[in-house]
Amino acid sequence: MNTKQAENKKDQPAISYGFRRELGIPFEEAVPLTRAALASEGFGVLCEIDIKEKLKEKLGTDFRKYVILGACNPPLALEALQEELDLGLLLPCNVVVYEQDSKAVVCAIDAAKMMSVVGNEKLNKTAQMVNEKLHRVIASL
Repeated sequence: MNTKQAENKKDQPAISYGFRRELGIPFEEAVPLTRAALASEGFGVLCEIDIKEKLKEKLGTDFRKYVILGACNPPLALEALQEELDLGLLLPCNVVVYEQDSKAVVCAIDAAKMMSVVGNEKLNKTAQMVNEKLHRVIASL
């Protein structure tokens, strides 16, 4: 583990189902940076859900700035779907960006844990490749 990885691990509270990083920048800067970092690893954003907006619209409730980015790496998605056709139930890989204490937090799903519910060992290699890419995305921010 290099020094940057050690620093990233040190300042990130652990979550058992994903990778998390607190950033020292505002939410408004973090969202486009996250999109660019995803693109650099071959992920496209298939959908974007503005949770703050939707909760206001549907419930009249105020909530923090919170966006879910549905990220997909087409070659890896194809590989996984060829092994397990119903895997689409677990796709795309979600990445969230939200505001906490006037700074942004970015989290990405742990694809290996997510795909483990399927019970198909043929997905392990693909899940590992997705995780390596998502780790790099989070570390680059």
